Amino acid sequence: MRKERILLSLVSLFISMGKSDFAPYFYDNGANSFSGNMASFTVAEDTSVGTYLYTLNGSDPEGEPVTYGITLDKGYKEYFSVEPKSGHVTLVESLDREVQDEIVIFVSVTDGRNKVVERVSVFVTDANDEKPEFFNLPFIVDVSEDTEAGRSIYRVQAVDRDLGSGGSVTYYLQSALNTKFTIDAHSGVLRIKAGESLDYELSRTHFVTVVAKGSELFTVFAKDGDQNNINTIQYTILNGDDRLFSINSTSGCISLTSEPGQLRNELYELKVKASEVDLDNQLLDYTVTTVTIRVMDLNNHPPTFYGESGPQSTFDLTMYEHPPEGEILRGLKITVNDSDQGANARFRLLLVGPARVFRVVPQTVLNEAQVTIIVEKSTAIDYEKYHLLTFKLLAVEIDTPERFSATADIVINLLDTNDNIPKFSSEFYIARIPENSHGGSIVVAVTATDPDSGLWGEVKYSIYGSGADLFLIHHTSGVIYTQPWASLDAEVKSKYNFYVKAEDIEGKYSLAEVFVTVLDLNDHPPEFNDNFLEKTMIIGAPVKIEAIDEDAEEPNNLIEYSIMKGDPDNIFDINTSTGEIKLKPFIKSMEIVQNITKQKDCRWSVVVQARDQGSPSFSTTAVVKIDITESNGLNGPVAAFLMQSRDNPMKVVGVAAAAISVMVLVTIIISTVMYLRNTKSNRITPAHRIIRRRAREHRQWTFRPPLGLTDSKGNNNLPRPKPPTPRAPVLPPPPSNPSERQWAVPTVSGVVSFRKSSRSCRQSTDKLTDVVTEDVSSSLVSELKKKIEQKIIEANQSYYC
Repeated sequence: MRKERILLSLVSLFISMGKSDFAPYFYDNGANSFSGNMASFTVAEDTSVGTYLYTLNGSDPEGEPVTYGITLDKGYKEYFSVEPKSGHVTLVESLDREVQDEIVIFVSVTDGRNKVVERVSVFVTDANDEKPEFFNLPFIVDVSEDTEAGRSIYRVQAVDRDLGSGGSVTYYLQSALNTKFTIDAHSGVLRIKAGESLDYELSRTHFVTVVAKGSELFTVFAKDGDQNNINTIQYTILNGDDRLFSINSTSGCISLTSEPGQLRNELYELKVKASEVDLDNQLLDYTVTTVTIRVMDLNNHPPTFYGESGPQSTFDLTMYEHPPEGEILRGLKITVNDSDQGANARFRLLLVGPARVFRVVPQTVLNEAQVTIIVEKSTAIDYEKYHLLTFKLLAVEIDTPERFSATADIVINLLDTNDNIPKFSSEFYIARIPENSHGGSIVVAVTATDPDSGLWGEVKYSIYGSGADLFLIHHTSGVIYTQPWASLDAEVKSKYNFYVKAEDIEGKYSLAEVFVTVLDLNDHPPEFNDNFLEKTMIIGAPVKIEAIDEDAEEPNNLIEYSIMKGDPDNIFDINTSTGEIKLKPFIKSMEIVQNITKQKDCRWSVVVQARDQGSPSFSTTAVVKIDITESNGLNGPVAAFLMQSRDNPMKVVGVAAAAISVMVLVTIIISTVMYLRNTKSNRITPAHRIIRRRAREHRQWTFRPPLGLTDSKGNNNLPRPKPPTPRAPVLPPPPSNPSERQWAVPTVSGVVSFRKSSRSCRQSTDKLTDVVTEDVSSSLVSELKKKIEQKIIEANQSYYC
């Protein structure tokens, strides 16, 4: 059994070796081939999506048909797709060398049983699809004005991320004709142009625009017609370039080798040759094509400003301040021109400077225009703020990639006008001056300023007003003095106010008010009405003395009173503020007064001093003779009035006379009214009929008892004596109608008496007061009694015909 198994194994091995199957493989045609395993294949980044790129090519040793495939690592974009049977590779995703310049793919070939996978790299070549970018914008360069011409002052740098000719950057100035500078096209070094110099006083700032450009114009493309053996294509320019153009031999990119301004022809025809190159770099078949480059209007002329005599970069104007809004600055004659055509000659005008002061017209220009500058904000054109206004007039192309521009300086010198009025430093001034100041003393200095220049800024002062009579002002300095003859007295007038006027040469003025206070000095002593005063004092009531100080202000006119000496001594007290003198509290009756005085006299004397509170202080004295008396016992307001007026008898007489006049007037009015009323009631008709009127009930007159008539309890209810019955005409017989009652005739009487004073020390003044009081009271009562009786008689007579 074991031998049979070995034999079978050998037979089986023989059979398997006879039926062996080899794996397929890729052809390796090199890096420049378009057929094979795609190893080291290169593709331009600007290749369009859907373009046929390559043919995967392989074989099976047994001659079996093969299929192809392409895969990428997980997470990467699938840039390529392959047709499984033909092996044609197509671009299905756009490329960007700046993002990914190498793509790793896995290509596979299989015969259905065996599969071979190879890892290959596809390289993305550059295309000119990036624009240059400057570093560290904006460039600000400080250059000394004495820098020599031709010397390097700065190096600009721009980077293009493209490779080869697409990444090469050339530099040129946007406004090369009207500038003091030049730049190296390859290095970017900025220099002062030969024959030019800088001047700080003429222009402090220069604006230079540098353009960085790539040089690609067009790309030609040729393809090998062979499908299986694709060769590399090499490009060359045969003729027609005039050394102004170049072509990339591999990519077919045609570039400009000079500045656009050097193109002098409108049409260039380039003969371009595309040749096949084998593996040994031998040129094989070729083809020739013509590339026509038409030079449209080259944007080689920047805008330029012109004056009356040609190109000009600075324009000067002299004008008065505050011109009317909307006024044209006619002194500026500016023309702007761009010699290009169409869109290249379309540019915008801008005015750079203080905002909204001026505006420029027109704002958009095609080829050429007359520049007009119009006033927009008159208040900002102020000589007092700016003597000089500087603006930049800027012309910038609108639709061109170069954006050429030009600038011109506009310098406006302002002239002053009298547009300001003098203004005081304050609306009012407050001054104080002592009353003893001599004539010509300084009171206060006022100040007014006028910002205008020259004579317009000179100020002249004057004063006027009712309070200005005692003062004068220096017309240029503004110092106010008192008149040389002026004498100030705070007691006469302590407050003055007047107006001060500041005026310029053309009569423009402003006003301020001046308030002057004359300071009071203590130059008046207190004064009594008389150095010898007589007063009557009732026990228990004070008497008052008063001194007057004619000083105007406190404390100069504040007075303090004091008793210097008394006879007898230590009997009186005085209120230091009011001047009220009163007896010591222990003196409560005339008996105490009589016991104190040695001569049993009721008249005492006091020496009183009045002193003011000024500095220095002044004082004066007066002798006060005081008659001591006791209350007369009168009650009521009349008594109080008489006591208060005991020192002024004529006051009592005047008041009594006034009272009598009022009573007489009231009596006349009442009599007139009653007479008119009775006359109307007793009118007799033409038939002589007697009209009997019903007797009216008369109201009884009542009087208060005379002064001093009271009962033992102090009540005024003692019975009055009946007055005598007044005589009247004989009355007619009583009426027959018993129901009518008789009219009672009222009577009135009154007695006024005064209680006699029991004091033995009544002086002449008191006696005069009592006599006047008794006479006045008796006369008033008697007169009133007569008037009332007369009215009663007339009333009784009015009831009869």
